[in-house]
Amino acid sequence: MQDQDLKPILLFDGVCNLCNNSVQFIIRNDKQGKIRFAALQSETGQKLLKLHGLSTKQLQSLVLIENGKAYTHSTGALRVARLLDGGWSLLYGFVIVPAFIRNVIYRFVGANRYKWFGKKDNCMMPAPALKARFMDQ
Repeated sequence: MQDQDLKPILLFDGVCNLCNNSVQFIIRNDKQGKIRFAALQSETGQKLLKLHGLSTKQLQSLVLIENGKAYTHSTGALRVARLLDGGWSLLYGFVIVPAFIRNVIYRFVGANRYKWFGKKDNCMMPAPALKARFMDQ
């Protein structure tokens, strides 16, 4: 297995404006390119969801695949923060808050993300310089 295959993969809602803006934020703050991306709706995203026993229909959470394990909701988001450059990794400290409390907020935002931030008709297309970090390109 190559090193590239060991990099974490973030599955995100490809039509959600909040999710797309979050991916752009992650790219800017992951200068080493540790995280790869795939839309939940993509062929790769759907295969990875099935592989990890997750729903391919309910796309209410980002999913971080790291070291062969899938992390969803606030735990996935905090594990992403842990991988970012600068002070963002300090957010991982919130992992001490029980997940059932963290996930109330996460699910509330997730349930309202289209209403608050809007939705695209199609999944985002990465800039040519970033295509290597997106798995379905």
